Amino acid sequence: MINSVTALQAEVESALSNLGFPEQPARLYEPVRYMLNLGGKRMRPVLVLMAGRMFGASEREIMPSALAVEVFHNFTLLHDDIMDNAPIRRGKPTVHVKWSADVATLSGDAMFVKSVQLLMSCQGKNKSSAVELFLQTALEVCEGQQLDMDFQSDTSVSIDDYLNMIRLKTAVLLGGSLGVGALLAGAADEAVDHLYRFGVNLGIAFQLQDDILDVYADQSKFGKQAGGDIIANKKTFLLLTALACAVGDDKKQLEYWLSLETGSYTPSDKVSAITDIYSRLGVREKAEAKMNELYALALSDLEAVSLSPEDKKPMKELASLLMSRES
Repeated sequence: MINSVTALQAEVESALSNLGFPEQPARLYEPVRYMLNLGGKRMRPVLVLMAGRMFGASEREIMPSALAVEVFHNFTLLHDDIMDNAPIRRGKPTVHVKWSADVATLSGDAMFVKSVQLLMSCQGKNKSSAVELFLQTALEVCEGQQLDMDFQSDTSVSIDDYLNMIRLKTAVLLGGSLGVGALLAGAADEAVDHLYRFGVNLGIAFQLQDDILDVYADQSKFGKQAGGDIIANKKTFLLLTALACAVGDDKKQLEYWLSLETGSYTPSDKVSAITDIYSRLGVREKAEAKMNELYALALSDLEAVSLSPEDKKPMKELASLLMSRES
């Protein structure tokens, strides 16, 4: 399975490298090439290709849509970096740092237009439905990003609010990738719906796993700062669960640490104190239970797709691979 995913990733990389962006205006297209060359796992276009090939699509029918999804995804990352004022993306300066926010904004706009052009160039079946799904997904990703920004100052965010936000911001693009690939291959509506729900629930489960790993992962393997979400007061499933469950001294301590201004505490002390509260409240176990529930729902939808177990095996193994990061 790892080799087949690697092979699909290599196909995507080769096709991306052959996308012909004009040389001029240089300050429009150089940032586009720079962003796409920063790398990444290319999981979303891989999902497009896997879904399409499950139903017999040729490369000519689905590769442009896989590239459309990847260009769109990188457009969202570019604009997210501007909104977050992020200095680094995949170890390199972000586009707005390397050029300017104005340049990054316009280059991102060009990437979105290019993603639609790529999708429109597809020769597969059900093209109008695939375009409709892609555009609806793109709109929902924007909705999710806006909710994420709103949540930074909203003190009334619920666990359900959070799950809906990550569904929109992250998970619908996984579901949409699968749906687009299946539609262009001529899959029946029922199969498309099952694959879409498989991708969405897998995406939410994957984000919950990310929340858990941010606090509990072996940092040498996970590659992120321990407790970065805690330090930033980020509203994750774990924090919102703790806020909903805490009473008495735990509630007072949690509110105290959340009220402190950056620079007024030692980050490791805050991470340790809040992690202790999580442990007393069983927050990790609650998050893992929700993650496993959503993963099981995803697999049940994959199981319901009317193909042989052998045909669905690569997708099932990919799901297992995505959910097997070490803690």
